[in-house]
Amino acid sequence: MSRRLTYLHRHQVDRLEMQNGAAVGVSGTTLAPDDAVQGAQTNRTSTGEFRVDADAVIVASGGIGGNFELIRKVWPTERLGPAPKNMLSGVPAHVDGRMIGIAEDAGGHVINRDRLWFYTEGVKNWDPIWPAHGIRILPGPSSMWFDARGNRFAPPAMPGFDTNGTFKAILDTGYDYSWFVLTQKVIKKEFALSGSEQNPDLRSAKWGEVIKQRILSGKSATGPVEAFKEHGADFVVADNLSDLVKEMNGLTDEALIEEAHLHRQIEARHYRGDKLIRTAKPHRFLDPNNGPLIAVRLNLITRKTLGGLKTNLDSQMLDATNTPIAGLYAAGEAAGFGGGGYHGYNSLEGTFLGGCIFSGRAAGRNAG
Repeated sequence: MSRRLTYLHRHQVDRLEMQNGAAVGVSGTTLAPDDAVQGAQTNRTSTGEFRVDADAVIVASGGIGGNFELIRKVWPTERLGPAPKNMLSGVPAHVDGRMIGIAEDAGGHVINRDRLWFYTEGVKNWDPIWPAHGIRILPGPSSMWFDARGNRFAPPAMPGFDTNGTFKAILDTGYDYSWFVLTQKVIKKEFALSGSEQNPDLRSAKWGEVIKQRILSGKSATGPVEAFKEHGADFVVADNLSDLVKEMNGLTDEALIEEAHLHRQIEARHYRGDKLIRTAKPHRFLDPNNGPLIAVRLNLITRKTLGGLKTNLDSQMLDATNTPIAGLYAAGEAAGFGGGGYHGYNSLEGTFLGGCIFSGRAAGRNAG
């Protein structure tokens, strides 16, 4: 096989080289070696400069989810309310939007900046890799969802249902966190954590490990979930509701949760339709035989940005007048997963990869 790909490790692009309105290469800084693990923040110590000339350049640098300062600059206040004071990052620090700004300096045009696809169910990673490292809980239907004051959210703010609607519902309370309340039976059956690092049994493609973790674990949830329950800063575990409420209030240093109010709401859950959608068999949360009780403080967590560099159907970057820029292309999240935001304001899980593949394919075919 002929070698058609050269990977320039520790080369930071600082500029897109333009000539007569066309992209002719990139230039930037070579960085000092760094043996940090994958995803961790690395040094930016300069060891020199470089330039690479090319017939075409494809920008595929991702979104802005790791750059809180930039997120707050483009935050859709009118649509979601004021930006949260506290956020977790669902992506490494290098997903900082820096290359998008460089493409703008070269004439590219960014559209739909306010289209942010972030999540409401983030927990602090007890073993973090990057700054403010958060992990998203993939929620099942049985956990009961309460705001910071212990009031149960009304539809459409239900687990896993309306991300943007629930995001606004949380911010409308004046706080930037919420709570799941559940039992050990629920966490075993319905709790999953996002990301391959949190699902080593599935990642290994070994069915024996999958069966061991998911079926033969007795009352325990999967190993990663149990590790978060034991070590996670956002997890509270107690044998009774009184102790649970004390620990919830202690975790936030605000005595916002009233035990009697929380008790009434938990006891009032008797919706028959739940029996049709729950993985965990319906049960009484306050029965000690179904315990222990668990509360999880949910933080707002960054992830995808749905706007980006505007492109045509060939993934060729467009300027502010919708004129294609010769030799310059954008693909993946940097291009809003295609075009500069073809998802709109909402999306479905599993649809992001397709936009990366097809915009990347179009860029590759037309740039070559």
